[in-house]
Amino acid sequence: MRILLLTGKGGVGKSTLAAGTAALAAADGARTLVLSTDAAHSLADVYGVPVGADPVEVAPRLWVQQVDAQLRFEQSWADVQRYLLQVLDAVGVDRVAAEELTVLPGAEEVLALLELRLRARSGEWDVIVVDCGPTAETLRLLALPEALGWYIQRVLPVERRVVRTLRPVLQRTVGVPMPGGDVFDAVERLHAELAEVHALLTGPGASVRLVLTPEAMVLAESRRTWTHLSLFGYTVDGVLANRVFPAEGADDWRAGWVQAQARVLAQVEESFAGLPVWRSIYRDAEPLGVAALTALAREVYDGADPLAAPSGDGPFALRRTESGAELRLALPLAQRGDVDLARNGEELVVTVGSYRRLLTLPSGLARMRVAGARVADGGLRVRFVESSERESVPHHTDQQPAPHPAQQPDQPTEDLA
Repeated sequence: MRILLLTGKGGVGKSTLAAGTAALAAADGARTLVLSTDAAHSLADVYGVPVGADPVEVAPRLWVQQVDAQLRFEQSWADVQRYLLQVLDAVGVDRVAAEELTVLPGAEEVLALLELRLRARSGEWDVIVVDCGPTAETLRLLALPEALGWYIQRVLPVERRVVRTLRPVLQRTVGVPMPGGDVFDAVERLHAELAEVHALLTGPGASVRLVLTPEAMVLAESRRTWTHLSLFGYTVDGVLANRVFPAEGADDWRAGWVQAQARVLAQVEESFAGLPVWRSIYRDAEPLGVAALTALAREVYDGADPLAAPSGDGPFALRRTESGAELRLALPLAQRGDVDLARNGEELVVTVGSYRRLLTLPSGLARMRVAGARVADGGLRVRFVESSERESVPHHTDQQPAPHPAQQPDQPTEDLA
């Protein structure tokens, strides 16, 4: 099964190109579902047909779905919401206001991912194309499974024991009901489902495609997005440059835009070297409907297979060496000063800009010590060597990551850890 996610800065035309890619896949014979995780659903407008919370067939082999967040929230989060409503009722919050307060921020995107999991497990489709939200929301969303996993493994067991032991005392002193086992079970169930989504989206059959317009600010965000997606283990397989002005027949005003876009497009090719860059020409009319979207996608991909599986080793690789092992984490376009590295017990803490990933080391690496690290060739390389001594790399804290020699100008490039 092939899963393809399209994301990019808001307003660059993700929905149109996602809809076109899906329409082309269906026209070429694949059973295709296009699913929107964007809160501002627009697939119904693009296809020009009514679309609901369940898949709707809009053309042969082509289905469209826009997730009903409220319905899925009630189905997946009912136990937790029921407890939260009890708490708010105990402190005197109006019932209607309480129901609004218990809808978690970002719930629509999270539940759309859970819907993707269900659809992928059904076996009804050969291809699922996901119309994601803008890049910032997508990055937070795709980082969620690992972040929740850390909480589940370390914090939740302690909370379970504390609440079980102190429930009678806490209820008398605090005056609000304590969570029962069903609440913790619901959180653990959510974690298990999101972990399955993460495995699905970082697997060999899934990849992300970046959509951009030829503008300097959009390109800058797309470059950062590539780095951050790689940090969390997601493979980017190509770039779609949208709304490119045609050079033929340009008047003076458009000729200026053609030249400006040509300069940015040259930077796109340079920035994303090694990835295909497809161009979508700015049309004189909006492509709406299955036929127009299929024609658009066929022209954009220009004979290339839009569903070709990504090649290469992926963002994460581990190899044995004579003295130990080397871990490689792809961080395309990252500079040495962008990356912060720390060791915290059995975890490596990698920070790039405002995004942080906790990598739980396999047991074979956990007993080794970090001998050095460097940012080179589009990735972070960390060397491990056998040692019986306790790791001496500085630990990090959630608020203040431990500084490391990579940020000191007088340190050699090799010594990053």
